[in-house]
Parts: sequence; structure tokens; C-alpha cells
Amino acid sequence: MRVGAAALAGGIFGAMGIICFFLAFGTDYWLVASDNCGPYIWPSAEKTGEKDANRTELQFVKAVTISPASLTLHHEGFFWRCAFQVEPTADAVLSTFFTNQPESKVCVHGYLFPLPVALGPVPHPSYDAAAVFRGFWTVFIILALVSALTGSFLLVCGLPFISHKLYKIGGAFLIIAACLFLFVLLLFVLWMELMDVKRYIVQERGESCTDIQVSVLYGLSFMVAAAGVPLELLSGLIFMLVGRVLLANQ
Repeated sequence: MRVGAAALAGGIFGAMGIICFFLAFGTDYWLVASDNCGPYIWPSAEKTGEKDANRTELQFVKAVTISPASLTLHHEGFFWRCAFQVEPTADAVLSTFFTNQPESKVCVHGYLFPLPVALGPVPHPSYDAAAVFRGFWTVFIILALVSALTGSFLLVCGLPFISHKLYKIGGAFLIIAACLFLFVLLLFVLWMELMDVKRYIVQERGESCTDIQVSVLYGLSFMVAAAGVPLELLSGLIFMLVGRVLLANQ
């Protein structure tokens, strides 16, 4: 009975942790920022025929004309990097909720940014830091999700308590997933705190903004991922303990 209750608790914690990880992975609100630089130019589906140093065809849309008092709000995750205009008094985090998305919102593929639109020599010095960050961040977040799914599959295969090895290995994979996501969070924090994130936000503007004010925040996706780490770690420890108990009872 005690083993069954522990396994149930571990399953609940593990399921909640995996849900947090997939929400963080599937939503694009790790980085939330705003600036007062004015009109913005984004890549889009409308082709112009111009090419960068990689011979990649560049695509642009016209800058959106906005009033000087408006702010440009940015948010970014694994899949998309988006921007739209908000009022100066709008809250940056609350404005990124799905129910508040304006029609003027435009996005580029986040997992391809910034390399496909790099202008001039390659690698371009303005994009080196962002490219290194996104490369490592992408690899570790995918490995963490694969580890979480693998651990969950092994634990399901171990029901009903037929193999202590499956519980130990499954728990180990959940712990690995928690550690990888913790590393993803630490990598993101280091990039936010140590790198020139403000330059990253406005790098497409070139030198057009000389007196720009940029506000950078941790988004809801980052917070959800942080909540999933202890849940997944606790679940992995519980299942490894269940495996040891099953081994002792054989």
C-alpha cells in the first residue's frame, strides 16, 4: 500500500512537471521586453529578392507607423520571436497573454533567429552571442524533453510494479530531465544578466536608435519551467526509492 501511494504521488508530481516543461517549450514568453525605438521592420512571407552573405533570400515588411508615445513589445521563445505595439502604460507581462494579442503583431521563427537574416559578413559580430546562446539553449531544452518522455515511458512499462529496474531507470531519466531544464534556466539567466540583451532586442534597427530605452523581463514561460524543475526532481527521487523498495521485497 505504501509503495502504491508513493508511486501515485511520484506520478502526479512527474505529470505536473512534464506539463510545465511542455508549456514552457511550446509558449514563446521566455524573454519579454519593450522599447521606445519606434517603427519596426520584420522578416515576413513577402519576398524582395535581396540576399544576405549566406545567399539566403531576405524578406521584409514595411515598418508599422505608430505614434511616438507607443512602445514596441517583444516576446520570444523556442518557436517564435514576436513584436507588436502597446500603449506606454500597458503592463509588459500581462500584454503577452493570448487574449490581448493585436492584429498588428508580427513574428519570425525563433529557432532560426538570428542566423538567416544576418547581413554583411558571416559570422556577423552583432549575432555571435545570440547564435551561441540559442544553439546551446535549443539543444539542452530538447534533450530535457526527450529525457522526461523516456522516463515516463519506462515508468508506464513498469506498472504494476513488475520491474524494479524500470522504476530506477525511469526515475533516473526524470532526474536527468530536471537537471537539464535547470541548466537551461541557468543558461538563460546568465545570458540575461551577463550579455548585452538590450542590443540583442534592437539589433535589426542598426544605428537608427541612439537614445533608446529598453526594458527586459523574465517571461511566464521561464517561470513555468522553473516551477517544473522541483516537481520533476521530486518525482524522479520517489520512483528511484520505489525501485529500491521493490528490489528489497523480492
